[in-house]
Amino acid sequence: MRAETRHQLKQDAFSRVTIGAAEKTADWTVEHRTTIIIALVVLILVVGGVAGGWYYLNQQDQTASLDLTHAVRTMDTPLRPAGTPEQPDFPTFTSAKERAEAAHKQFQQIVDKYPHTRTADMARYFLGVTSASLGDNAGAERSFNDVISRGNRQVASLAKDALANLYADTNRPKQAIALLQELINKPTDSVGKVTAELQLAEVYKNSNQPLDAKRIYEQIKKENAATEAGQLATQKLAELK
Repeated sequence: MRAETRHQLKQDAFSRVTIGAAEKTADWTVEHRTTIIIALVVLILVVGGVAGGWYYLNQQDQTASLDLTHAVRTMDTPLRPAGTPEQPDFPTFTSAKERAEAAHKQFQQIVDKYPHTRTADMARYFLGVTSASLGDNAGAERSFNDVISRGNRQVASLAKDALANLYADTNRPKQAIALLQELINKPTDSVGKVTAELQLAEVYKNSNQPLDAKRIYEQIKKENAATEAGQLATQKLAELK
C-alpha cells in the first residue's frame, strides 16, 4: 500500500470519528444545549509501515486513540445512587461532577503525552466539553478556541459549534450567531449546514429575535421538506405563533 493511500485512509478514519462525535454532541433538539451525552467513539486504526517521522507520528496517534476511547467511555460511565456500594467489575461514579473530573484528567493526559497527534485535537475538544460540564466556562472557551486555531477543519467545526452554544448560554448571542453563520457558510461532515441553521434559529428565538428565528426555520422547512429537520422546523414555526 502506498504511503499516500495509507495517509488518506488515516484521514478518512479520523473523519468518521469526528462525525460520530458530532452525532452525539451536536443533536438537533433543544436538549443538546443543556445535556451532553457522549457514547463510545469507535476509532478505526490504520496499520501500516513507512519510514521516517510520519511513521512515528502514526504510531503515536494509534496509541493515543486507544486512550481517547477509554476517556470517552469514562464520560458515558453510569452513575450509582447515593449510598450504593461500588462494584469492582462494574465501574460507576457517585456524581456527574466526579465523572466529568475523571474524564477531564484523562483527556488532559492525552494532550500532554501526544500533543502533536490528530487524536490530541479531539482530546482538546473534549477538554472543552468536560470543562463546560464542570461549570468552568472560561476553561471551556480556551479549549474550544485552541482547537479552532489548530486548523483541523472537522474538529474545529465541532469546537465552533460547542463554543457557539457556550456563548448563547452565557448571554453572548452576537458571538454565537457569528460562529453559527460561519458553520452555515462553510459546513463540514462533522457539523452540517442544517444542524447549524437549527441552532442559529434557537439562538435567535432565545434572544428575543422571533422574526429572524422564523426566517431560518422557514428556510430549513423549504430546503429539507421531507426530512426530520424539515419536520422539526415546522414544529418550531408552530411554537412561534
